[in-house]
Amino acid sequence: MSANEKVCHGGPKLVFACSGAADVGALADQAARKMNRDGTGSMFCMGGIGGRVEPIMKKTETAEKILAIDGCPLNCVKATLESAGFDEFEHLLVTEQGFEKGKTQINDATIAKVAEAGATLLA
Repeated sequence: MSANEKVCHGGPKLVFACSGAADVGALADQAARKMNRDGTGSMFCMGGIGGRVEPIMKKTETAEKILAIDGCPLNCVKATLESAGFDEFEHLLVTEQGFEKGKTQINDATIAKVAEAGATLLA
């Protein structure tokens, strides 16, 4: 689905996040949850995209904007969205926000920094 078709549907702004075992994956997950609480984006089910679950795929197809938040340069969220046929989305890489895998604390300040960067991409 093209970006124009998505905008015409006026759907939600969806956020898909890494929830990997590394600290930067946990940070991506917590930032997406903060964005959901703050109303800057609706956190949605990455597993449903990977599993091609029909209702999740359909809702994602109607999204106004999509944000993928990856913890590290393996870019699992980005790759999963692309393999499911989604090619128009914003991408935020936690390690490009000044955080290092294996050396990042998960706290209110780090979560807020990533959530703010994500909100900017969805604005």
